[in-house]
Amino acid sequence: MRVLITGVAGFLGSHLADRFLEDGHEVIGVDNLLGGYRSNVPVGVIFVEMDLLDLDKTNAVFSGVELVIHAACTAYEGLSVFSPSLIVANTTQITTNVISASVKNNVKKIIYMSSMARYGTQDSVPFKEEMTPAPQDPYGIAKYASELLLKNLCDVHGLQFVILVPHNIIGSRQKYDDPYRNVASIMINRMLSGKQPIIYGTGEQRRCFSFIVDVVEPLYAASFSIDALSKTINIGPDEEFVTINQLAQVIAEILGFELSPIYMDGRPQEVFEANCSADLARKILSYQTKTDLRDGLVELVEWIKEQGVKPFSYHLPLEIVSEKTPKSWKDQLM
Repeated sequence: MRVLITGVAGFLGSHLADRFLEDGHEVIGVDNLLGGYRSNVPVGVIFVEMDLLDLDKTNAVFSGVELVIHAACTAYEGLSVFSPSLIVANTTQITTNVISASVKNNVKKIIYMSSMARYGTQDSVPFKEEMTPAPQDPYGIAKYASELLLKNLCDVHGLQFVILVPHNIIGSRQKYDDPYRNVASIMINRMLSGKQPIIYGTGEQRRCFSFIVDVVEPLYAASFSIDALSKTINIGPDEEFVTINQLAQVIAEILGFELSPIYMDGRPQEVFEANCSADLARKILSYQTKTDLRDGLVELVEWIKEQGVKPFSYHLPLEIVSEKTPKSWKDQLM
């Protein structure tokens, strides 16, 4: 099958490309390298460096494609409050272009990678798929708007679709020199550099973390599952619901690092408690949590050590700078 993966130089996209290549599929990968590494692109992928905001180029590269895995996105939830134009364009507009090109080129199915940000703050956790989304930042709003566009246009034009909700994935190939996202990787890169981790707010915010090896298989399975069609499915663990303080402590223990975090003001619109039920993924896609948090972090630490620590790159512009902008971003303190 001829498969196109957007965001193929990113963390998730590159691992999905490996999985499709493993089963002998022809894989075309597109990426503008805004949030990934060129070195992530697996050997065997037909790689096209391009921007999905260009509809003409998007139309051209989708020719002959049967399945689209749409993983490309500027997945910057916290930053979206301060760079909304960049984040929304590279979330909702590129999704619209992907759908349009898919319709034009008679693509059979689109698998869309959404985000836990779609849920916002709910009355209870874990978040379940039947809950009404209530996104509370521009990124979450853009992801949910993209879902609505996908459902609407696929229904009108007869495309099959699945909406998947992976969340807080950790593992090799993650961008760890990015000061705006990937909290575990940021902490590891700073601690390996002899610096204390920066924690926003009290650090009592709670999250679950997914190890990449555990989530790739159900994501892949969803591409072929009849039961998954037209559904929204959370992908990731609902066990080990930990605070950011606890995450920092586990990383410090792995590294033998004397922990004394630097606390800064909380980030606007951050959801305090966020984790997703995996019940539907277990039922439909045989999801299993095989790697616990500590073991996943050990593998991530070893991978970052192999790559070598890096200075943080403030590669995305701040569109709005105010007293609410995190000082670590405004003054480039990472």
